Amino acid sequence: MRRKQLWIIIASLIMINCLSVAFFLSKMNGADDTAVNETVATVGKSKITRQEWLNELEARYGKDVLKDMIDHQVINELADKYNMTVSDKDVEREYRILKLTYSSIEENKTSEKKWKEQIRNSLLQEEILTKDVVISEKEMKDYYEKNEELFSIPTAYHLSHIIVKTKEEANRTLKELSQGSSFAALAMERSIEEFSANEGGSIGYIMTGEERYPLEYIQAAKKLKEGKYSEPIKVEQGWAIIKLEGTLKGKKYSYKDVKQQIRREIALDQMKVDASTETLWEEAKVKWFYGNKGE
Repeated sequence: MRRKQLWIIIASLIMINCLSVAFFLSKMNGADDTAVNETVATVGKSKITRQEWLNELEARYGKDVLKDMIDHQVINELADKYNMTVSDKDVEREYRILKLTYSSIEENKTSEKKWKEQIRNSLLQEEILTKDVVISEKEMKDYYEKNEELFSIPTAYHLSHIIVKTKEEANRTLKELSQGSSFAALAMERSIEEFSANEGGSIGYIMTGEERYPLEYIQAAKKLKEGKYSEPIKVEQGWAIIKLEGTLKGKKYSYKDVKQQIRREIALDQMKVDASTETLWEEAKVKWFYGNKGE
């Protein structure tokens, strides 16, 4: 299951990056001479035109963008052909796990919609690839019983923190926060923990039992309301103030909840061929700019 989750994360990141590049490439279509010859950068007396920029983008990323768009369309068409769907509950479960696994995922309605669309597409791909694999009920139930802990997700807390060297500095920071200063701005300005400081103090979701952060973080988070921050906490580097950005309540999934997920997992493990969308191109009769195959 962990392998699949990682695949979804990587695929989603590629999808988002490809869509960004596709946006720029699309500007080439219908552009007049003035637009394509527009200067987008100058270096001394030299200049770079929009057309040169777009040509470089296409050369570097055009094939990958087009392949990704084809893959997406292949999955949609074959899902319609075989009358396959993925439930909102399945998508929501995978999105929940994704947020816990990939802590720097943006949390807004636009990015959430994109992530869920990619998750749905990935699950449909797995359904199509494994449609002819037969897995017995006993095998699926045995898998669930042996891996039951994988289907129980503890409550997780999305936290930000500011770490300073002394308690006096922590108290001054608290005072500024109480006067309306931005937690993210203060984290970037004075937190000595450089990695999270660059992210406005955000450290993503943490759960009980994690060793990345002190146990006191979880203890303090349990007492906080969303958007509120803690009193100074003594940590190895100095003193920390944490802010509760959000909470994902724990959930245990029943066998019925994850039955289809388990079927796909076992089926993918049993498959002898490469589990990629490209194996479906021939059935979907794909032809593209770079030839008739996805190599």
